[in-house]
Amino acid sequence: MTNKNTLFPVTMVGSWPRPPEVLRALRQRYAGRLSAEAFSAVADAAVLESLHAQEEAGIDLVTDGEQRRDNFYSFVAEKMGGVRLMTLAEMLEVVEDKARFERILQTLDVPAFAMKTATCVGKVNRREPLALDEYTFLRKHTKRPIKVPLPGPYLLTRAMWVKEVSRAAYPSKEDLGEDVIRVLREEVFALRDAGVDFIQFDEPVLTELVFTQGQTRTFMCAALAARHDPAEELEFATSLINRVVDGLEGVRIGLHICRGNWSQNEDVLLKGSYYPLLPYLKRMNVQQFVLEFATPRAGALEAVAELLEDRELGLGVVNPRTPEIEPPEQILARAREALRYVPPERLFLNPDCGFGTFAQRPLNTPEIATQKLASIVRAATMLRAAAE
Repeated sequence: MTNKNTLFPVTMVGSWPRPPEVLRALRQRYAGRLSAEAFSAVADAAVLESLHAQEEAGIDLVTDGEQRRDNFYSFVAEKMGGVRLMTLAEMLEVVEDKARFERILQTLDVPAFAMKTATCVGKVNRREPLALDEYTFLRKHTKRPIKVPLPGPYLLTRAMWVKEVSRAAYPSKEDLGEDVIRVLREEVFALRDAGVDFIQFDEPVLTELVFTQGQTRTFMCAALAARHDPAEELEFATSLINRVVDGLEGVRIGLHICRGNWSQNEDVLLKGSYYPLLPYLKRMNVQQFVLEFATPRAGALEAVAELLEDRELGLGVVNPRTPEIEPPEQILARAREALRYVPPERLFLNPDCGFGTFAQRPLNTPEIATQKLASIVRAATMLRAAAE
């Protein structure tokens, strides 16, 4: 996307491994031992390192690497009123169904104290921009198009609503969803007006609804807020995203769906075809679906053929959790398979997910991440040459 005529743009999904100094700064900040200004200075340097790596790899559409965020959705706790950051261990103390919550934690390859989740403890509002500051800083340092990832409205609503602490402000998560819609609409219109090229909503828990028979399994849904009927939840998710983007024009809107990105142990991550999601995805008013297809867990590309009749595909072609560098020829073969279902002008190439979804639990090193991106770029160059 260096210009409008570039085919097969290469981009990130969002996150980049945080360097040790950022991890220290995050811990100090949450402990109240580091000012916002001091943290920004550390984060600014890390963003520039991430940007340099992306540009060195040659990708077309960059992100800030989510260097200011503790993870891909809980960072909103410091941006929104009525929201508090809680560890999963703290949540275990307040949820009514402790036995069920403990069973969920036991299935995860992650310690309960390692991850935090934004929890609704009062009426929520957009106290300050969620990501506009990230974009503004990055825009000063690159001429490349910029993607800004945001937590999707279903993820935010479901993860933040913990009835034991949220119901004083909202009787149900559907009531909370009304204010989540308002907050996200304020943000996306501000981002659009500032010149952002691509806004990506992250909705990883949609796959959980169809692959776990409605039983919550991933820690990012620690609120245990899902109904037992996945169809009802998917209808709710569809309504939320469409209401957030209603009337929004002049910016590319994408939806990222994966199967969990918290462990290098593939056995604990979800698996299954996208096919059960199609009736809902087809009704979501987004331009691009950013989907993982680098591992067998994602099922066949053919499952989304109908979805791609009028949408773009952000094709996941490398696994962000492994040390192996996928050769360009392997990526090229996957892209050519995708071209059976989507025309060249609507195919983007990216990793399956971020390289550091959770700040304290990076899934790879910057060196390996850079090499993986560079391999995607080489495959894209081969595809472009073949298309001439």
